[in-house]
Amino acid sequence: MDYVRLGSTGMKVSRICLGMMSYGDPASWGGWVLDEEHAEPIVRQAAEGGVTFFDTADVYSGGVSEQVTGSLLRKIFPRRDDYVLATKVYFATGAGKNDAGLSRKHIMSAIDASLERLGTDYVDLYQIHRFDPETPVEETMEALHDVVKAGKARYIGASSMWAWQFAKAQHTAERGGWTRFVSMQDHYNLLHREEEREMIPLCLDQGVGLIPWSPLARGLLARAGAPAETTRQGMNGDRLRQEQLYGGYGDAAIMERVASTAAYRGTSAASVALAWLLSRPAVVAPIVGATKEHHVADALAGASLKLSEDEIAFLEEPYQTRPQQF
Repeated sequence: MDYVRLGSTGMKVSRICLGMMSYGDPASWGGWVLDEEHAEPIVRQAAEGGVTFFDTADVYSGGVSEQVTGSLLRKIFPRRDDYVLATKVYFATGAGKNDAGLSRKHIMSAIDASLERLGTDYVDLYQIHRFDPETPVEETMEALHDVVKAGKARYIGASSMWAWQFAKAQHTAERGGWTRFVSMQDHYNLLHREEEREMIPLCLDQGVGLIPWSPLARGLLARAGAPAETTRQGMNGDRLRQEQLYGGYGDAAIMERVASTAAYRGTSAASVALAWLLSRPAVVAPIVGATKEHHVADALAGASLKLSEDEIAFLEEPYQTRPQQF
């Protein structure tokens, strides 16, 4: 496993980030989610393979994901400094009028609640899950700055928004002398490359590291050449979400090329798709979800697979632009 700096910071992370949304409460979040007992061998396998970067959010499994994440990481790692822990704030965590969004009130309450569930004094990366158009950006950025200065977070990051919104937030922080975002958790994979238009050039210019979500396009790229429906895809809401995000004219051709490249290399389609993503400028660590041990093995193999420029061009060539989807 290679380790690189997160954007322009001095903090080093593994080139694979394990997404912890897959772990929590199956009853409240869906039958594809694993409880702590069944998640432990998978998280342990990732850690033994060199993964030190873990991402969750306060909304996953109604907070249970954070509880499971904190419990497992304390079991697996000897010291808190041995891993990098990220969580997120924005979506509703309760029925109250101030239980969502990026107001100062919600951010201050949410970080304390997350730390309690995680069982730690601080998170390494505190991210806004989305942009909040109802809260002045000055209020949000100053509140995040105060979270950092209080020692409750080491760095702050953002996720899925328009490039102009991200630029506005960064400029606001700079103007106020506040903490700036060091990472962008964006939607980026071989089937969805719209971030290459504006967000990625912006992040390259600003020294912001990319930690893409859905690097395997909700599993479509992992199953290239053998499209079988998963438990998660069988759920109506998730099936509709996948149809919203993917299904463009070039998708089938891309997946065929992923499958043929994987066969030629003697590896999995998932490893090829991750290797492509890791070859892209500004990408630090794709966030990989894993509910089976072979998912971890494929991710680790992808982190060490180096594609040639010809292979990269071959995989990219069929892509056709589509509307941006967060």
